[in-house]
Amino acid sequence: MIPSVLPTYNRAPLAFVRGEGSWLVAEDGRRYLDLGSGIAVNALGHAHPALVATITEQAQRLWHVSNVYTIPEQERLAQLLTDRTFADTVFFTNSGTETAELAIKMARKFHHDAGQPERIEIIAFEGAFHGRSTGAIAAAGSEKMVKGFGPLMPGFVHLKWPTSDADHAAIRAAITDRTCAVIIEPIQGEGGIRPVPDQCLKGLRDLCDATGTLLIFDEVQCGMGRTGRLFAHEWAGVTPDIMMVAKGIGGGFPLGAVLATERAASGMTAGTHGSTYGGNPLGCAVGAKVVELISDPAFLAEVARKGALLRQGLESLVARHPQVFEAVRGEGLMLGLKCRPAPADVVKAGYAAGILTVAAADNVLRLLPALNIPDTDIAEALVRLDQAATTLEHAA
Repeated sequence: MIPSVLPTYNRAPLAFVRGEGSWLVAEDGRRYLDLGSGIAVNALGHAHPALVATITEQAQRLWHVSNVYTIPEQERLAQLLTDRTFADTVFFTNSGTETAELAIKMARKFHHDAGQPERIEIIAFEGAFHGRSTGAIAAAGSEKMVKGFGPLMPGFVHLKWPTSDADHAAIRAAITDRTCAVIIEPIQGEGGIRPVPDQCLKGLRDLCDATGTLLIFDEVQCGMGRTGRLFAHEWAGVTPDIMMVAKGIGGGFPLGAVLATERAASGMTAGTHGSTYGGNPLGCAVGAKVVELISDPAFLAEVARKGALLRQGLESLVARHPQVFEAVRGEGLMLGLKCRPAPADVVKAGYAAGILTVAAADNVLRLLPALNIPDTDIAEALVRLDQAATTLEHAA
């Protein structure tokens, strides 16, 4: 008999009743150190006092009015984002998947209105994850994502993950008079914590400029301070035309955003897109507080420092447990451990050690702690990961 909750997840036998900073408390009272953060969502940990105060205050005033009206909280958050990024305009959504749908529409509409309606193809890359709508899975293209869900939205070209001059030559060859955009994650999350080298991002920007192609960055997982910069692409010194943001921007509240230049967004006029809940006063009030806190240069410097501290400990962990771990990947507090056993086995061993991590592709274990995780919790995380690795070694 099918359960009342649709069984699309292989859920762990854990249920949590309370969160405190970097810790979660289960129904039985056991405490777990959370290095998953709801898959990079709880960017400021659980029950952050400033977010609790903000959502409580806004909830007592106004939750929802619809986008038929002007929403001051939405305008404030949009201004914070445009002031701090490349963007001139913002559309608010409820999730990362929704941002993918708008990014696709925006890119195609731009070329249509520019008198090039044939430019509908979008170049994407193997290992990508852009969400689970039919458009987003078509962009990803992997069998795991698309099997059984055809017919897929047409207009996507899938190429190898770019790391070399040869890969860029393939991208150059793939851009035709039908290409409208290139979509890429500066650091793949689901794909196994795989950063695009800075020179590759610069090369993509140059290539898009030379061919009139729009560049879309998916920073749903790697953005919002996760790497020690507000957005990961800043390390390469380039900017996109369109950017997808979600997860950490709401600090746990469902919120996403599409940021764009005035030029890229020029086709999106009244009636071309909408959202019932996107940009509601409650979500935008929380999002504004998150952006204010995370975009502080001192906060971002601390993320970079904590990331270096955690990485140093992970490198030592790899050296002590070569039968379990191979290497460390990533930037800032978006780190991955390349594993020898299946990552799911490492995650399960972590449960026994009281630590929560997230599996990813390419045999990688994702570590996505709260950006404000204390140094003491980083030290404790390394102890518990060591315990999990030791358990796996003894079981081998």
